[in-house]
Amino acid sequence: MLIIWTKHAEERQIEWQSKLGITRHEIEQAIRNPEQVVSGDQGAFVAQTRRANGLLRIPFTETEGNRKILTVYWTSKVDRYWRNK
Repeated sequence: MLIIWTKHAEERQIEWQSKLGITRHEIEQAIRNPEQVVSGDQGAFVAQTRRANGLLRIPFTETEGNRKILTVYWTSKVDRYWRNK
């Protein structure tokens, strides 16, 4: 699977690295093997992985088995976004 970064996602990763130490490698691992994938806005998906009492969320689109990262963010609102099966 090829992972494609948008400029916006790259900028957000840099911001989150300075705030919480979230690395590019960590994000790529999370998008390859997320704990959970949920539906997002406008046909996108969101890869989710729990991290540091919160949730790392990575909205992405998928085309031909490749994933394009739209943005990256961390939230403390786990209950709002996590879907229990």
